[in-house]
Amino acid sequence: MTSLADRWDRWKRRRFGRYHIDDPRPVAENAPYTFQLPSENELLALAPGDLAKLVFAGDPVGKTYGAERMWVTITDAAGPDLVGRLDNQPSELHQLRMGDRITFERHHIIDLIWAEDRAVAPPPSPPARQYWDRCFVDRGVLSGEVPVYYLYREEPDPTDPDDQYPDSGWRIRGDYRGLSDEEFAAWEFDYIAIGKVLNADDSWLHLIDAPVGSAFIRDDKSSAFVPCEDEAQDDV
Repeated sequence: MTSLADRWDRWKRRRFGRYHIDDPRPVAENAPYTFQLPSENELLALAPGDLAKLVFAGDPVGKTYGAERMWVTITDAAGPDLVGRLDNQPSELHQLRMGDRITFERHHIIDLIWAEDRAVAPPPSPPARQYWDRCFVDRGVLSGEVPVYYLYREEPDPTDPDDQYPDSGWRIRGDYRGLSDEEFAAWEFDYIAIGKVLNADDSWLHLIDAPVGSAFIRDDKSSAFVPCEDEAQDDV
């Protein structure tokens, strides 16, 4: 049963709350390997009946979600601004209701679904490689404190049945020179999508398809990665 406080919050948001649609382009610019937007050709081809996903942010913000990603069915795409009908029931954004009229711009769209009965076939989606396979990486690399310095690829760990993405076998270290053995052993690491590592430092992208057993270290003079003759160490 909904509490009195929740009903009061819902009423206030509906009566006095506001919302805006976030511009996703800065996010995509900072995370190009994990947050990819529709192409310009796809955005220009949108027509009534197609669905567009937008990021709605409330004022005040919700108790659980800072923003909600929801679908809008486009009803008018003739001008620079698109018009549509909200196709989801908001979880906390009680400023909005399913069916509300939404006006937005093409650059607000983070995803789209073509109508099945559209008169003109949609343009093909440009090929885009996904980088969701997992790897082990130092947190200092993810935070941008240090660049990738040493990386190697070993036999991937077995994937748990509940894991959506497999282990890639990549083990990625930051510049650990100057650290004592104790400090090196204390470095924390994460098991995370390769794309998130590339968002922080993609200088090693050209090595991503190197086979198991490969190991590379950054050359001090050229900053290029060079193969290591030593076997990859299982130090992660």
